[in-house]
Amino acid sequence: MIDTYYIGGSPCAGKSTVAEMLSQKYDLYYFKVDDFLDDYTKSGALKGYPICKKTVEMNPEQIWMREPLLQCREEFEFYEEVFEYVLADLDQINCKNGIITEGAAYVPNLIKRLDIPSRRYISITPTKEFQVFHFRKREFVPYVLDGCRDMEKAFGNWMGRDILFAQEVQKQCRENQYVSIINDGNIGIDEMAERVAGHFGLHG
Repeated sequence: MIDTYYIGGSPCAGKSTVAEMLSQKYDLYYFKVDDFLDDYTKSGALKGYPICKKTVEMNPEQIWMREPLLQCREEFEFYEEVFEYVLADLDQINCKNGIITEGAAYVPNLIKRLDIPSRRYISITPTKEFQVFHFRKREFVPYVLDGCRDMEKAFGNWMGRDILFAQEVQKQCRENQYVSIINDGNIGIDEMAERVAGHFGLHG
């Protein structure tokens, strides 16, 4: 059985950077869930999954002008719908040294259902301040929000969704006894990677 290490959490926390660093250092196959979400959404929509179907039919105005709490709730429902596709793709990977995979799709409650041990899962979430500061610097943000009549309001709703998502992930980690790192910007990325590697037992 291939050793698989899961990094969950929420956007703009450093998950991707840490996973890429560890994949290179320990010669692990890096599976980035976000690279496949569009395909998963389309597949779910074709199957009639309600959130996937709703997502492909909405324009940016309809997506981002919704209340953050509704967006957050539907985000969790979305990951429930597409989780089967994530697992199917993971199952197709053949890498003798193991797999490191990351994405917000690895919701603690979903990971617990698979009976993944605590030493194979960790979540990384940002503080509100860290998240908003770094998202404002990302070049793709205006393209995602293009078509919204009030881009600042849409951005605020987006950030509100992700803040609520992070809080729920942290709560689920506590309930399921999974380790959760909260990134407030005071931990360098190298130290963050070392912490995750230590948790996974990748040292030595």
